[in-house]
Amino acid sequence: MAARKASEGFSKGLMGEVHRWGAMKQTGVSLRYMMEFGSRPTPRNLLISAQFLHKELPIRIARRAIELDSLPYGLSQKPAVLKVRDWYLDSFRDLRSFQDIKDKNDELEFTQMIKMIKVRHNNVVPMMALGVQQLKKDLNPKIDYEDLDEIHQFLDRFYMSRIGIRMLIGQHVALHDPNPPPNCVGYIDTKMSPVEVARSASEDARSICFREYGTSPDVNIYGDPKFTFPYVPTHLHLMVFELVKNSLRAVQERFMDSDKIAPPVRIIVADGLEDVTIKVSDEGGGIPRSGLPRIFTYLYSTAKNPLDEQPDIDLGTATTMAGYGYGLPISRLYARYFGGDLQIISMEGYGTDAYLHLSRLGDSQEPLP
Repeated sequence: MAARKASEGFSKGLMGEVHRWGAMKQTGVSLRYMMEFGSRPTPRNLLISAQFLHKELPIRIARRAIELDSLPYGLSQKPAVLKVRDWYLDSFRDLRSFQDIKDKNDELEFTQMIKMIKVRHNNVVPMMALGVQQLKKDLNPKIDYEDLDEIHQFLDRFYMSRIGIRMLIGQHVALHDPNPPPNCVGYIDTKMSPVEVARSASEDARSICFREYGTSPDVNIYGDPKFTFPYVPTHLHLMVFELVKNSLRAVQERFMDSDKIAPPVRIIVADGLEDVTIKVSDEGGGIPRSGLPRIFTYLYSTAKNPLDEQPDIDLGTATTMAGYGYGLPISRLYARYFGGDLQIISMEGYGTDAYLHLSRLGDSQEPLP
């Protein structure tokens, strides 16, 4: 109950201010704008960027804090959700109590503060997953999860907004790097090779498969490694890792007791005029058609939440990113954040194809839930 007591400690004045800022209009930025603006990280540009974030971040954070307070089915009262709400309110207060940013010293101090805010929110995804699990324990098992649409939509908005907040903070902080890697503008690699990122993500996914099963199917990648386009490599790595990990698991489970050699997972990278598309194909047996609508939801996961397995774990310090079944819906949000999408097409009895579309143009505005 510590979280409840803590949140009672937030003054009425602060809550009034949260509602005032939550009603203000958010301002979206495009990948292209971030790239062009960040390509000249002069002290003046860093000052402008900090002044923008000083006004923009409280609006985005206030909107989420308000929503966290008014969720259906009593989700707002779950201890894990109260904890997340407290993080958002603390960050809002930190931002609002920071003085106007007038010079380089203010800007550097502000940058340190938003860096700390980003760390404070590191565990928001597993913590919200835990809150949803706490809710599921209390819900009538007869409730059809299709009826919990409101919660799915809230989590989509909530996680999409979090991707945006972390991108804006991470981009601003990274622009201070005195020796950026070649072709990098903050988080953005202006010459990212999707084939190389897919290779590295596949190796990571295979090592997890080896750890779990002692063996792993091969991953074959088709595409021109020299082809590059501007994108955020950490986002692409996360998405491809998730898709390949799912495929490896499906193939491994299907062929574990078979005499046949497990077929490889295939990744095909295609560069079109509008989109770069990455297809991840497996022969892992596919998903029944009736189960397809569920794969992008947050409430069906059969995977274990690490926070759930160790109930005494200190929720404030627990860091883990695997095992609560949010990989696909969150990967789709990462794809949509810069104007792309993720589609899954399955052939029950054979396998699954995942199509990851990434917009090449880079001029779509951030979605602002």
